[in-house]
Amino acid sequence: MSDQYVYMTEEGLQKIKEELEYLTTEKREEISEKLEKAIAQGDLKENADYHAAKEDQAFTEGRIKDIEDSLRRVKVIKSSGKSDVVRVGSKVTVCEVGYEDEEETYYIVGAREADPANGRISNESPIGSALIGAKKGAIINAKTPGGQIQLQVKAIA
Repeated sequence: MSDQYVYMTEEGLQKIKEELEYLTTEKREEISEKLEKAIAQGDLKENADYHAAKEDQAFTEGRIKDIEDSLRRVKVIKSSGKSDVVRVGSKVTVCEVGYEDEEETYYIVGAREADPANGRISNESPIGSALIGAKKGAIINAKTPGGQIQLQVKAIA
């Protein structure tokens, strides 16, 4: 567990609260029923249903602890209007230097809400972290798994 903030939008916060509610009520009950049925079968050493239920229980309890930890450290991203610098919660339009006609827009979010296929990148990702603090017109360097790239910030919203 860490002392760092976990950045989330209101929407993301609501989603993990709902997930936590589901896991602590419905999912735990479901696992409990599976365990009861498996235990009733006897011979737990070679009982595949029992071992599967125990694995599911361990995964679920780990996920619950992870969500609870995140909720203790959550910092909700507040949209306070337009900014002149990129920050968590900004929508940033960029283009790779040399490819100015191919703009992309990213929404900078916390790691838990990242969804690069839909333009939501983490503030901890190579591009997201390189963009934090940049101003419109700035050219930033991002070290990506595909190599070093230069991006120019076209707009910040």
